[in-house]
Amino acid sequence: MGEANIFRMCEGFYAELETSAVRHMFPQDMKEASKKIAAFLVGLFGGPPLFQELYGAPQMRARHLGFAIDEAARQTWLNCFKKTLEHPDKYNFPSEYLPGFIRFIDEFSAWMVNRKPA
Repeated sequence: MGEANIFRMCEGFYAELETSAVRHMFPQDMKEASKKIAAFLVGLFGGPPLFQELYGAPQMRARHLGFAIDEAARQTWLNCFKKTLEHPDKYNFPSEYLPGFIRFIDEFSAWMVNRKPA
């Protein structure tokens, strides 16, 4: 897939988030913000540990505790990512790895939920 395509995919994902119900949880500069998740995914996909080099230990759950992430927010985030992945060839995403990655983001997003329904 390559590092450049991961960054492009994350930029596309954040473009989806920009018009979503969870937009308020993200910094104003969505393009710049997309670089953090891209750096994380580069390492996850076997590339250099860019996130750690740039921002320190991932500690993703701890980094997101300040945001009220409930199941609805999770589903919005997840659906934006799935929409981005509808055209994996746009990012040179190997089709044989797509189901596994979607499973990963589904499980990862469930782990990030930190608010229960009222």
